[in-house]
Amino acid sequence: LIPYFIAAHPGTTDRDMLNLALWLKRNKFRLDQVQTFLPTPMAIATAMYHSEKNPLAKVGRASATVETVRNARQRRLHKAFLRYHDANNWPLLREALKQMGRADLIGNGHQQLIPSFQPPGTGTRRPPPASATAKTAPRAPVRAAVSAAPAGTRSRKR
Repeated sequence: LIPYFIAAHPGTTDRDMLNLALWLKRNKFRLDQVQTFLPTPMAIATAMYHSEKNPLAKVGRASATVETVRNARQRRLHKAFLRYHDANNWPLLREALKQMGRADLIGNGHQQLIPSFQPPGTGTRRPPPASATAKTAPRAPVRAAVSAAPAGTRSRKR
């Protein structure tokens, strides 16, 4: 049995993900299979994601809102909390822990979530994929093809 976790699920906050990361570390879990929530048709979680309401309770104007993670940075953060052991996530986690007022979890002890040092060759941003740079790179103007034969005539092979 392989544990499979979903990050950025509707209803979770940064504090929830931090608490889950601490639980995972305390119980010596190192997750490899983590997926960021993706809304799919006909799912209650998708209804929560789009409406920001809990469809399992009576829904009205005054209904409490459900926390939904929509921006890319916060979605990456939730996934990084689940993969706290990956050194490439440590810079993002350090920044988030400081913003959350939990800098006490940065250090080299057993009670800390992530170490204060960064191993060489880790934690760097990956270059954007080639397809992303192709969209933003300036393109050469497209020129119309010039035909040697006048319009309306064809050349035949003999």
